[in-house]
Amino acid sequence: MATELPNASASDPANGAADLRLTEALALSGIDVLYGDSHVLHGVSLTLGAGRVLALLGRNGAGKTTCMHAVVGFLPARSGEIRLFGESISRLSPEAISRKGVGFVPQGRRVFPSLTVRENLLVARQSRQGATWTLDRVLELFPALQGRQMQHAGSLSGGEQQMLAIGRALMGNPRVLLMDEPSEGLAPLIVAEVGQIIARLKRAGQSILLVEQNVKLAFDLADDVVLLNTGRVAFAGTIDQVRDDHALIMQHLGVL
Repeated sequence: MATELPNASASDPANGAADLRLTEALALSGIDVLYGDSHVLHGVSLTLGAGRVLALLGRNGAGKTTCMHAVVGFLPARSGEIRLFGESISRLSPEAISRKGVGFVPQGRRVFPSLTVRENLLVARQSRQGATWTLDRVLELFPALQGRQMQHAGSLSGGEQQMLAIGRALMGNPRVLLMDEPSEGLAPLIVAEVGQIIARLKRAGQSILLVEQNVKLAFDLADDVVLLNTGRVAFAGTIDQVRDDHALIMQHLGVL
């Protein structure tokens, strides 16, 4: 029997206008980010609708991971605003942003290799009003981790580590989940399994910002898409608007 996932839309933010609470999970407005003297993001604006999946796509070096890092507070934006369900989080620390309800699955998984699977999950545990992700629920979602709870994370396969990274983010009971290249380096069967997990989270109402080089996977999962090119938004719209626009895809992604 499939695990019944908690409804991610049940967590009601404390602040923000009512219409934004209902429709806007995450919004970036005019974000500029610099690495030293290098200007990486130029006025990036995008909106992730509540309960939707937004694919953030682009070639290598387009600024996708930088965009993620700006949201979670690793890289402060030089200008612009970032809102979570209508509440500004632009000037908060990464710890405060996490407590507000932003979960992050980083590129390369980055689990704690010397900790056990169970410890990796418990160290990320956060609770908030309406939160329903628990250790038991996460392990139900990832049966492969059930029997490996006392195994060190560094000894897991790449696919198992990716499942653990997603599970660790869910233990924070995120209102918005950021996923950076979740299929990277995985075998096709594991990529399909990761896709099924993301699809189940989407059906449960989880708002997801997805960075992904696997364009087919992104198109299969996402409702909306933003294409980045050299740190600028080149296109923003629905997946249906871009899916069959081969010229646009080739121009900004280099694949068909």
